[in-house]
Amino acid sequence: TMGNWLVNHWFSAAVLAAWLGINIFLFTYYFLFFDRNDRYFYTRAILGSALAWARASAKCLNFNSMLILLPVCRNLLSFLRGTCSCCRRTLRKQLDHNLTFHKLVAYALALFTAVHTIAHLFNLERYNSSQQAAERSLHAVLSKMHLNGSAWLNPIHSNQTTVEYMAFTTIPGLTGVIITLVLILMVTSSTEFIRRNYFEVFWYTHHLFLIYFAGLVIHGIAGLVRGQTEESMEEVPPQRCVSYVTHKDEDCRHECCKDPEFGSIPAESWKWVLAPVLLYAFERILRVWRARQKVVVTKVVMHPARVLELQMQKKGFSMEVGQYIFVNCPAISLLEWHPFTLTSAPEEDFFSIHVRVAGDWTERLIDTFQQPKLVMPRIEVDGPFGTASEDVFQYEVAMLVGAGIGVTPFASVLKSIWYKFQQNDQTLKTKKIYFYWLCRDTGAFAWFNDLLASLEQKMAESGKADFLTYRLFLTGWDSSIANNVALHFDTTTDTLTGLRHKTIFGRPMWNSEFAAVAAAHPRAVVGVFLCGPDALAKSLQKSCHQHSSLDPRKVKFYFNKENF
Repeated sequence: TMGNWLVNHWFSAAVLAAWLGINIFLFTYYFLFFDRNDRYFYTRAILGSALAWARASAKCLNFNSMLILLPVCRNLLSFLRGTCSCCRRTLRKQLDHNLTFHKLVAYALALFTAVHTIAHLFNLERYNSSQQAAERSLHAVLSKMHLNGSAWLNPIHSNQTTVEYMAFTTIPGLTGVIITLVLILMVTSSTEFIRRNYFEVFWYTHHLFLIYFAGLVIHGIAGLVRGQTEESMEEVPPQRCVSYVTHKDEDCRHECCKDPEFGSIPAESWKWVLAPVLLYAFERILRVWRARQKVVVTKVVMHPARVLELQMQKKGFSMEVGQYIFVNCPAISLLEWHPFTLTSAPEEDFFSIHVRVAGDWTERLIDTFQQPKLVMPRIEVDGPFGTASEDVFQYEVAMLVGAGIGVTPFASVLKSIWYKFQQNDQTLKTKKIYFYWLCRDTGAFAWFNDLLASLEQKMAESGKADFLTYRLFLTGWDSSIANNVALHFDTTTDTLTGLRHKTIFGRPMWNSEFAAVAAAHPRAVVGVFLCGPDALAKSLQKSCHQHSSLDPRKVKFYFNKENF
């Protein structure tokens, strides 16, 4: 429900409300300022309300350009997590929504860029038509003031100048075109499809942000949009003296006879973006320094279906459950860094990742480690990042749901729970785990099969076989698999996975699953954890709500969507 969301995400809601509020305030304030202020009285005579649209959107562009880099300062976020470690974990978890906020700000930049560009196209057209207007009209007189030796108001000084000429030969025009093209490239290459399948395209186009910020700072330097100077406004107030601009005698002696003087609006984008750009530069230097620290690859395991497991050690590396790292292999690319969820437990003396083929870079990494070599290829690691998923340990009963690639973080969770269980860790309240694994085919996750099998064996040996109940749902299957299963129906282990618990074909019936857990634990508080798609999150949330008892002494289900 909306109420529950606000309780759990109040910090995100507050940030979102503040961000929206500041955008609305900036746009409204500067729109009214440029639409009503006397300093721009004569500018408006040429441009009309398009001036206010262009200037108000420019302020919002500056504000959002200031924010866009902050959510991707990973080390800054880790520092903030550390400093607010005494805060409630729900507050620290909100920092994991950094990329959502980054995307939101990017969409705002795209919107305000569109408004700003369209408004300036209208402005250029109006400057152009004013330059060619009838002799004694106000906008025509204002457009030809430079011929009398006065400061110009209209940047178009000739009837031959076109809008296209202004767009591609002036500093604001050219930088505006470049910034817009860069923004289009960055936004279009950030779609889920391109990020998943052509990560390199996303990675390299995103580094065009350097051109974006350089263009933004230079964009306003020429000061093409002008207003009346303060001194001139005192000498010839526009409201009182406007009629003298178009109708003035040769021997005019009135105080309004003097021509108004105009000056540029100073460039100010650099004031908005200087601090975040410096902060981001420091962030990148810190990343380079951290990446240079030696990583030792202690073990390389090739699992079936070309899944590579790398076990590594690094001095001072300390991880928590559910965190991720960025990995670089200089032998493949000096610049590309790819995120991977950690699959090891904090209790182990190494940290590990599992890599499957998901693009050119991962394929080359697997090939590099598959080839027999005397010297192990060098790996650089930055991290770990993300908030630890320690909530799993706070529930007496936990239902863990992993869908597809979402199963990866549960490797770390399940191993860590088992270590804590063995060591009689007092912080572990968990007495029973239900694990649900949904996938199209088990091939790419054979390594996870092995992990479940080893946990199953260890639990059986120590007489704790009932601690973990898991169910594998195969959602993509064909008749040959079904026939094979039918032939071996009476075997003690599953024919597909080799596990004691049999594979179920199709999707889970969540109502019956929740009802069974509620019946087995009538007085428990059950934590439901998902790493998977939003559609599944909605149905699990609904089931949690339906199967939680209104009686406070009876079973309660609490839903947690993890952002791994």
